[in-house]
Amino acid sequence: MISELSKSNLKVNSTKQSIIRAFVECRAKTLELFQDMDEATFCLQAHPDFSPVGWHLGHIAYTESLWILERSAGLPCLFPQYNQLYAADGLPKNQRVKLPSLTATRDYLDTIREKVLDCMERTDLQQQEGLWRFLLQHESQHSETISFVLELIRNQQSSDEKENSWHLSYSCSPLLPNPLNEMIQIPAGEFEMGSNSVDALDNERSAHKVYLDTYSIDRYPVTCKQYRVFMEAGSYKNHQWWSEAGWQWLETEKATKPLYWEDNPAWYNHPVWGVSYYEAEAYAKFVGKRLPTEAEWEKAASWDEKSKTRRIYPWGNELPTAEHCNHNNIHNQTTPVNAYPSGQSAYGLYDTLGNVWEWTASWFDAYPGFEYYPYKGYSQVYFDNEHKVLKGGSWATRPWALRSSFRNWYHPGVRQMFAGFRCAA
Repeated sequence: MISELSKSNLKVNSTKQSIIRAFVECRAKTLELFQDMDEATFCLQAHPDFSPVGWHLGHIAYTESLWILERSAGLPCLFPQYNQLYAADGLPKNQRVKLPSLTATRDYLDTIREKVLDCMERTDLQQQEGLWRFLLQHESQHSETISFVLELIRNQQSSDEKENSWHLSYSCSPLLPNPLNEMIQIPAGEFEMGSNSVDALDNERSAHKVYLDTYSIDRYPVTCKQYRVFMEAGSYKNHQWWSEAGWQWLETEKATKPLYWEDNPAWYNHPVWGVSYYEAEAYAKFVGKRLPTEAEWEKAASWDEKSKTRRIYPWGNELPTAEHCNHNNIHNQTTPVNAYPSGQSAYGLYDTLGNVWEWTASWFDAYPGFEYYPYKGYSQVYFDNEHKVLKGGSWATRPWALRSSFRNWYHPGVRQMFAGFRCAA
């Protein structure tokens, strides 16, 4: 007969092994992004606001070393020569272009990872599980940043170079009927927002009850076809649709279309992406709607009205797969907004996880009971009324950073990440 202590030990060991497997799988997906990469691309700063992809790769190793090897295990730093280079506050982004080679960086990652996995085998899971899951999501987030920096580089190339055969595989998807009017009414009531799960990041905590009045929200993210109507109406030159801050951004940015725009009927069913908060806000006003608040978005994506329970994912509590949503670089591009019926929320929303991040009207701020973890600089410094919340993840989001309670945040004028939106009323 198995004792309770033995059962507990088996559960701990099983959890530990599953986390280790996740670390290995995540690293494999990260390294896929660097296959056949030349050194010029590795070190290129594609945009002033973002570091080269090679810096992100080295930073992943630096962070694992800092938190697992040095601060948790008390080991000496194995690569002190990299401390200033790869620390988040070490060098300005424009000084991060002088990097070790890809081969040297891979050696750095492999050496640190070998020691990290060795420490994990001996670590007390009950004390360290939250940190391990944070680091898994840390790599997931930087891997996604690598994906959109690479997309920025591709976007600067000719359209012929950007084209690939995958686009055509979805070109026959039927256009949605009356998409501008397809909204779902969410009844008034209380729901649970946020998460207390062991993998919840500090800004997701604590789970708390929120009451919302009745509202309506788009069943699908706004598509390229819908957004094209906004563009054709001359809205990028019409002040009436833009907030004052949005108009100032527009005059500075000189934008005339989304960053990743391709005017191709094969894309019309895909979500528009590469838009700033200001563009999303202007479109919503153009169609007589508005952007949803973070709470409205999360309730529509996660709440099960019948059981009065919060789902981890729109479809339930089953881990994300290729059948549920477009994520984890499965396609390396967007898919039509109606491509994943098995990923619907309880209210019937499509595409709330994966494909494109979605802007909300809410400023990024702390939830009740917030406590920073593992350091103030992860979330707390961004509670400054200068960052808007995005929800849902994108086609490049890893499964470990994909859930309805997950919160992303950016300045409203940023549009380099894979962001779209849906409207509310």
